[in-house]
Amino acid sequence: MPAVRGDGMRGLAVFISDIRNCKSKEAEIKRINKELANIRRKFKGDKTLDGYQKKKYVCKLLFIFLLGHDIDFGHMEAVNLLSSNKYSEKQIGYLFISVLVNTNSDLIKLIIQSIKNDLQSRNPIHVNLALQCIANIGSKDMAEAFGTEIPKLLVSGDTMDVVKQSAALCLLRLFRKSPEIIPGGEWTSRIIHLLNDPHMGVVTAATSLIDALVKKNPDEYKGCVTLAVARLSRIVTASYTDLQDYTYYFVPAPWLSVKLLRLLQNYNPPSEEPGVKGRLTECLETIFNKAQEPPKSKKVQHSNAKNAVLFEAISLIIHNDSEANLLVRACNQLGQFLSNRETNLRYLALESMCHLATSEFSHEAVKKHQEVVILSMKMEKDVSVRQQAVDLLYAMCDKTNAEEIVQEMLAYLETADYSIREEMVLKVAILAEKYATDFTWYVDVILNLIRIAGDYVSEEVWYRVIQIVINREEVQAYAAKTVFEALQAPTCHENMVKVGGYILGEFGNLIAGDTKSSPQVQFELLHSKYHLCSAATRALLLSTYIKLVNLFPEIKNRVQEVFRADSNLRSADVELQQRASEYLQLSIVASSDVLATVLEEMPAFPERESSILAVLKKKKPGRIPDDVRESKSPQPSIIPAAAMNSTNNTSNSSADLLGLSTPPGTNATTGNGLLDVLGDLYTTPKISPTTVQQNNIKKFLFKNNGVLFENDLIQIGVKSEFRQNLGRIGLFYGNKTQFPIQNVHPELHWTDLHKLNVQMKPMEPVLEAGAQIQQMLTAECIEDFTDAPTMSVSFIYNNVPQKITMKLPLTLNKFFEPTEMNGESFFARWKNLGGEQQRAQKIFKAQGAIDLAATRTKLAGFGMQLLDGIDPNPDNFVCAGIVHTRVQQVGCLMRLEPNKQAQMFRLTVRSSKESASQEICNLLADQF
Repeated sequence: MPAVRGDGMRGLAVFISDIRNCKSKEAEIKRINKELANIRRKFKGDKTLDGYQKKKYVCKLLFIFLLGHDIDFGHMEAVNLLSSNKYSEKQIGYLFISVLVNTNSDLIKLIIQSIKNDLQSRNPIHVNLALQCIANIGSKDMAEAFGTEIPKLLVSGDTMDVVKQSAALCLLRLFRKSPEIIPGGEWTSRIIHLLNDPHMGVVTAATSLIDALVKKNPDEYKGCVTLAVARLSRIVTASYTDLQDYTYYFVPAPWLSVKLLRLLQNYNPPSEEPGVKGRLTECLETIFNKAQEPPKSKKVQHSNAKNAVLFEAISLIIHNDSEANLLVRACNQLGQFLSNRETNLRYLALESMCHLATSEFSHEAVKKHQEVVILSMKMEKDVSVRQQAVDLLYAMCDKTNAEEIVQEMLAYLETADYSIREEMVLKVAILAEKYATDFTWYVDVILNLIRIAGDYVSEEVWYRVIQIVINREEVQAYAAKTVFEALQAPTCHENMVKVGGYILGEFGNLIAGDTKSSPQVQFELLHSKYHLCSAATRALLLSTYIKLVNLFPEIKNRVQEVFRADSNLRSADVELQQRASEYLQLSIVASSDVLATVLEEMPAFPERESSILAVLKKKKPGRIPDDVRESKSPQPSIIPAAAMNSTNNTSNSSADLLGLSTPPGTNATTGNGLLDVLGDLYTTPKISPTTVQQNNIKKFLFKNNGVLFENDLIQIGVKSEFRQNLGRIGLFYGNKTQFPIQNVHPELHWTDLHKLNVQMKPMEPVLEAGAQIQQMLTAECIEDFTDAPTMSVSFIYNNVPQKITMKLPLTLNKFFEPTEMNGESFFARWKNLGGEQQRAQKIFKAQGAIDLAATRTKLAGFGMQLLDGIDPNPDNFVCAGIVHTRVQQVGCLMRLEPNKQAQMFRLTVRSSKESASQEICNLLADQF
């Protein structure tokens, strides 16, 4: 809002003063209503209002709206102000329209015509006001109306520089809304050559526009690389004077330099053009040289500008990952910042070094700073810097320093900030497993983790240590002895009891020869913790007790006493009651041979990648490399080499090659607590080998993992994860035959190219007999979409071409973020979204008898947040969520009303966008 000067718009100044002087909310509303009545009377009755008076009243309406009150008149008067030749009146008109006019308004055609008149004006101020209004509204209507005129303004030789700058920024805003408005062909070259424009504002705005265009169509705009390098060279290199007159605290054009460096990160290093590559290398070396020079000013603005260019240059070097000298030099430069007194610099240095640690060229250089990084982890005052130091230690870890880093992280964990403990536990567990040469050390580390930070040890961590102990005979006795000693502590965490119960139940016989750990002592030690544990842990301990009966018959009577105890046989917990009853009868009825058969030692687990890494990626997306096996540093797989050599599993043509089904050899009598350890997180029912599932996508509405397609030749499974508007999908191709499958070629097809961006990584063309290969896809939801991508997989088997076509499980609900709401917020939002264009509703027949529990399970997997206790009818289901897209976030509410008598459902979806409501409704209809 422009400042009120002199006696200009004195009435507005008085009105604002009156509002500020109001003593209560009621007094403010009363004063506003009085003013609204006065303005309405003036607009309706006085036909002789001049431009100044219209401007004054429109300003008052705008101020009232900004206070949070609805305005339902004055729009036409604001549109009339657009035809004024006075800057102040035209500016207020455009401001009102940008803030208050809805894109569906009846006045939009008048507004568009007024904007067109101003775009053709010879007055650059009027053109700029029009461009700013177009960008502020940024609707599809604006994109369609001005999509051809703005590019002409941008590249025309007659356009003033200040207008070109506004045109570039306006075009960028419209491109983000409607990517198709940017013309191709000869326009591409003309837009790229704006990088040579001598005007600082024009080239800065054009660089932002080209950066967005490159992300959409990199091949078409590849010519910008040469021009960007040339322009950067002219700015950075001292022998040129390009934009030297624009220096910010002795740094020439720092923000343009940053934008150019960021633009170059969209492409691989220019290896095909040696001259361009040499010039870019010279620029980067010059930036490093200037960073070493003494500061030309003590002002913080000087160091900020210089460091901004330096850090973006380092980001480009990391992205290219081709020049060993530059990578090492970048590492050394960042190492100097680790001791800088500026907290932000230390944080940025640690963050950049995390990326450098993944390069084979700079990994060793990063390790030289290990001691300083450990000190940062321990001594930094800012928790975010300590977090970044932990990330760097995790990234720089390899075989040579693993034990030292793990021990330092364990020592720090005792005093670590609570917000980073859970992540630290996961990282320590991953490093200990990945680099373990002696698995007794690994067992010690995990038990120490549980002792120090038991509350932050997730199920995946203690599941994993049990899997490793079971698979390695040489460590079983040591694990039993160590966990037995850990349980003797006066207080120990419940996770320690779980691990102890499982390991002693399986391998307690290996330490029973020592009188200090006799069978009776083992049992009494475990049972002393029993009454302090949760129901789930008690259930596991009951399974341990029956295992001990099999290993040590001499303690059978004592164990049976525990099973017979009222606290178990008459427990309010059904699971405890059932286990105690069944195990008691099993110990009484079964002979020793039958007991030994039923309770035999658990078989080895199939070796596979640890699930802990997936948990860490989910908690900190973007901070962990996408795939350890794709890391550029010479680091081993998460599956240790020892585990690779000890695998003795055999496969056959009918086996579940993807590990998506429940593993064989599980023992029904071990109970759910132990089955949880054995089972895969992604269990799905097996499909008949001859079944071709054409409409398989519907089952993936409520889950992210499973078998996507299967026939006699091939099995295709999928595991996926989503966060906000981004998704990562792993496809697993398994050859079920005894012969290789040749020329495997997957291909994607979908119509909503501008709404959903899917990238597929290449894969090996040969799938060996009985083998499995993985292919990764990434997805970005740009705007709400309706068509899931179709994938066709062609291959040759026994010289016969084959082709499979299927839908990928990429639907709009995958990009939901669950949202918690109370009843008042839900119904207020529900009422606000009650318009016809915001609501979608369907009534459909139930597929069978209505099962409320099954319906609840499905809705829980759909992605929205189930809200309990909101609806007055307890049988109804209400959910809330936000669909994340690149262009906007779409709030969405859902209500599902079952009618058991009629066996019908009524589904209502309301959201802030009509197309999203309709698609969510279509996805859920007929699924219950």
